[in-house]
Amino acid sequence: MTVLFMPALEQFLLIAMVHFFAVASPGPDFALILKQSIRYNRRIAIYTSFGIATGIIVHVTYSLVGIGVLIASDERLFTALKYIAASYFCYIAWHCLRAKKPEPAATTPVQISANENTIANETVDKPDTAPSLPSAKKAFLNGFLINALNVKATLFFVSLFSVVIAPETLLSIKIAYGAYLVAATAAWFCFLSCMLTQERVRFVLQRKGYILDRVMGVILLLLAIQLVLSDLN
Repeated sequence: MTVLFMPALEQFLLIAMVHFFAVASPGPDFALILKQSIRYNRRIAIYTSFGIATGIIVHVTYSLVGIGVLIASDERLFTALKYIAASYFCYIAWHCLRAKKPEPAATTPVQISANENTIANETVDKPDTAPSLPSAKKAFLNGFLINALNVKATLFFVSLFSVVIAPETLLSIKIAYGAYLVAATAAWFCFLSCMLTQERVRFVLQRKGYILDRVMGVILLLLAIQLVLSDLN
């Protein structure tokens, strides 16, 4: 039992550490939560967070059934995915780098509207019937799609389940790892949603969010360059 337990424990700690750095790094998921938190409110951002976490199930599922190993073992397919990921990062980076400073008139209502600030920070918001807010279902679907279709996440889970997790690891343990990844992702983005919708934080982001967008654009562009260069080496 000890021999089996120690590798599983070591794998879990490594998975938890790698996942934390991956989920905390700037990316499409973070960009969406940032947008939802600034443009809408905490409730919408949290529904989006649950959608992102549900998208993890897609990656875990195809990894468990062996498709991830197949992708990793095919050099041409894996290289193609790397270029797709690099292109996707460049696409997101382009939009982030084009972020413009908001006009003073656009930020004034948020600064002076006590009602809107209250709505953004209440744990129980007005019904989604308000025309300015997306429905909970749409917010959830947006989060799900941006993660499930994210090539960066595909590459991450292919690497995780084909390199970090040993092939001889029991299926039940792999499923437990997958459940942890889903739960940890939901917890992180829900925490992020709560932090970003704090009144003072949201006020600053309304005025300076374009700077953060540009920084994220540079980071994503560097990641794209790194993917391409890693294939050339």
